[in-house]
Amino acid sequence: MKVVVGISTGSLGILSEALHSGLDLVAAVITLVAVRASARPADSRHPYGHGKVENLSALAETALLLVTCAWIVYEAVRRLYFVKVEVEPSAWAFAVMAVSIVVDVTRSRALRRVAIRTHSQALEADALHFSTDVWSSSVVIAGLGLVWLARELAQPDLVKADATAALVVAGIVVWVGFRLARRSVGDLLDEVPPGLKERLEQAARVEGVLEVVRLRVRRSGPASFVDCSLRVEPGASLERGHDIADACEAAMRSVLPKADVMVHVEPGQGGDETDSAPLPAVVRRVASGLGLLTHDLHLHRVQEALSLELHVEVPDDLSVADAHARASELEEALRDALPGIHKIVAHIEPAEACAAPRSGQPTGAHQVRELLSELAARRRGVAGAHEVRASRFGGELHVTCHLEVEPDTPIADAHRITQELEEALRRRLPDLGRVVIHVEPPEGPERSS
Repeated sequence: MKVVVGISTGSLGILSEALHSGLDLVAAVITLVAVRASARPADSRHPYGHGKVENLSALAETALLLVTCAWIVYEAVRRLYFVKVEVEPSAWAFAVMAVSIVVDVTRSRALRRVAIRTHSQALEADALHFSTDVWSSSVVIAGLGLVWLARELAQPDLVKADATAALVVAGIVVWVGFRLARRSVGDLLDEVPPGLKERLEQAARVEGVLEVVRLRVRRSGPASFVDCSLRVEPGASLERGHDIADACEAAMRSVLPKADVMVHVEPGQGGDETDSAPLPAVVRRVASGLGLLTHDLHLHRVQEALSLELHVEVPDDLSVADAHARASELEEALRDALPGIHKIVAHIEPAEACAAPRSGQPTGAHQVRELLSELAARRRGVAGAHEVRASRFGGELHVTCHLEVEPDTPIADAHRITQELEEALRRRLPDLGRVVIHVEPPEGPERSS
């Protein structure tokens, strides 16, 4: 329609719009091919999928728009300064441009709806492209109107309004092309939109995260990918670290919906709160200097203050007073080496026992003691349980206890018994986190600090 009316009226504005619409058709075909290609799943050669095909299609659209501009500008300048072309504005000219505006508005809205739903940059680019067509068509109508007025009012200067309108159309096309190209090149170079990384880092600081070590974002067509490394408390269990990672992924998807989020969790070490070396290495070095052995460190945060609990092995022939003095000496030395630690509690045990860890202060231990005693009574060779402690850290229940078994029980059998007890406890206590069971013979001495 535009070609026929443009040739019959001699309007450069309508002819430029005809070329513009022809290139729109080519751009739409490119977009269709790109969207289909980008929807293909990832493979061995394209582990992030094929989404960047959409970015390339947007660049191809930009090239087509610039070709349009070159022809329009050339013809407009030629008509303004070198040749005289008679333009015959008619009702058909105004009608075809009005139809063009209606078509552009409807398809722009349809494309935008789908682009928002699918996060497709190619469709979004098409929607933006066609929305600007409305303005360019309006400019052409205005130019034709001025040409008609030139004849009615005998104002020859207004005859050039058609070529001027064509230049305005070219300017709009350049502006749209620049925006498309800028965004497409930015995505191809993995450029992050302003403020997005800061918002993702803020979202990643969920409970249990000490530091966001690294965060990277990239887009590939409609898909977004986030890689994040977090530093958590050194004493956090594997299960706790996994829970923190899950919470972090959910928080970042609230900022960037449907993003492919990969979270790497590593234990906290160094920094202002501890020594420059990993915490276990610092504790071992200090304890070794005092002739002591330590194991089963547990670091947790209580109201922004770090608390360290550990087991210290002392010679079994020491008295309680001497053993306590050695443990107190170790605690003081650790406070000097780890100024960021607010509280240090050492559990004293004979070196030959090599007990397992305990953590926390007694809270709800009575119920856990009854349950543990009930479970222990069902197992052959188990005399009973004592020194039961239950504490809550970060929403999890941590349990430690001493379990008495027959003195001649093989250590392998004793270990199996503790595993069975732990499994039974976890079935009965859904929020159970860390479990430590210390095995000892019935006649053994008390081993708690």
